[in-house]
Amino acid sequence: MVQKAEKIWLDGKFVNWDEANVHILTHTLHYGVGVFEGIRCYQCHDGSSAVFCLNEHVERLFDSAHILQLNIPFSQSEIAQAIQDTLRVNGQKESYIRPIVFIGDGVMGVHPQNNPIRVAIITWPWGAYLGEEGLAKGIRVKISSFTRHHVNIMMTKAKACGNYVNSVLAKREAVQDGYDEAILLDPEGYVCEASGENIFIVKRGILKTPPLTSILPGITRRCVLTIARDLKIPVVEERFSRDELYIADEAFFSGTAAELTPIREVDNRAVGQGSPGPITQAIRSIFFDAIRGKSKKYKHWLSYVSKKATS
Repeated sequence: MVQKAEKIWLDGKFVNWDEANVHILTHTLHYGVGVFEGIRCYQCHDGSSAVFCLNEHVERLFDSAHILQLNIPFSQSEIAQAIQDTLRVNGQKESYIRPIVFIGDGVMGVHPQNNPIRVAIITWPWGAYLGEEGLAKGIRVKISSFTRHHVNIMMTKAKACGNYVNSVLAKREAVQDGYDEAILLDPEGYVCEASGENIFIVKRGILKTPPLTSILPGITRRCVLTIARDLKIPVVEERFSRDELYIADEAFFSGTAAELTPIREVDNRAVGQGSPGPITQAIRSIFFDAIRGKSKKYKHWLSYVSKKATS
């Protein structure tokens, strides 16, 4: 269960958690046209709090909305400030943050016409998305029977609500079959991404990840690539097949919720030694130092939450 916070930011105002309701004819509820972000605020080593890649996430929210022709009635700076204000009002030192843009009630039917565009920001505590043990030791995954979106069927660069029906089906299938997560292939049969994460593999010291052709441009993915290049690890962005994944020396997921989670097994085949490998561990160590404010090199990834709202 999601742990309740005191307030939710809804259309520019704070409302009590239990009063943040929408009408049953809310258009997005019926047709799935909405966009959202997943963001994390971390408590840093010095006791301060900082939002990881706040501006990048807000920018992607607006990009997603633009793709779906949703005109957000607030500026990017207003949304970024509202996120910080919501954390402050709820007294949260560490939290998961979910901004969502959706089409309100009015007309029904596929065309939303002039229904209002609404925005909410919800914050709640959320630990390791794929489990603390999985984060430390690695998880078991399966190749899904469901295919990821084609670029001209769904808008793959938008973090759109409706896109995640595909993810829900894949995740349910994987969990019901005894796995922790699902990996989806693209329409041509190459490894694409997981239900909510980007994927990386390592073979002979080279880090490889699928290109941005048909995947969501992950913000944590971008940070992983930066760290790898700073470590002088060779990086390749190209497609690879499921059997190349089977014989990888290492593999891991990246994402705001999943952070950096190692993959120890795919389709009952151990990945490498069946435990987090040295490159995975090196990148993960630097990443976790960065999000906790321990790394001066990556301090620009953090937006510190001030104690008082700015005027």
